[in-house]
Amino acid sequence: QVQLVESGGGLVPAGESLRLSCVFSGATFSNYVMGWFRQAPGKEREFVAAHNYFGDRTYTPAVEGRCTIVRDNAKNTVYLEMNSLKPEDTAVYYCNAGYTLGSKYYEYPFWGQGTQVTVSS
Repeated sequence: QVQLVESGGGLVPAGESLRLSCVFSGATFSNYVMGWFRQAPGKEREFVAAHNYFGDRTYTPAVEGRCTIVRDNAKNTVYLEMNSLKPEDTAVYYCNAGYTLGSKYYEYPFWGQGTQVTVSS
């Protein structure tokens, strides 16, 4: 069974950077597309970024240019590097695993427990 464990969230001032980590276990990492979603209070889940084994990546326009998804296949880990953080980036960030390089939440059957990111203004 796929297990995902996120870490790296926290409280940061606007303009700063943060790196989230997600460790994958329980299956063959290379078989999965790895993604990140986020959910702010009172809002729907929002796709952030995804990365397949072959190096293809996709981002939501709201973070493109400020965020980079990095995949370390040797460590079964995916990272989300976020720069120039804004208060509107405040959310719980979830790591996901799926089979398609997509942006829909239902394309990712496996989810971590989430890590809180709070950006102060």
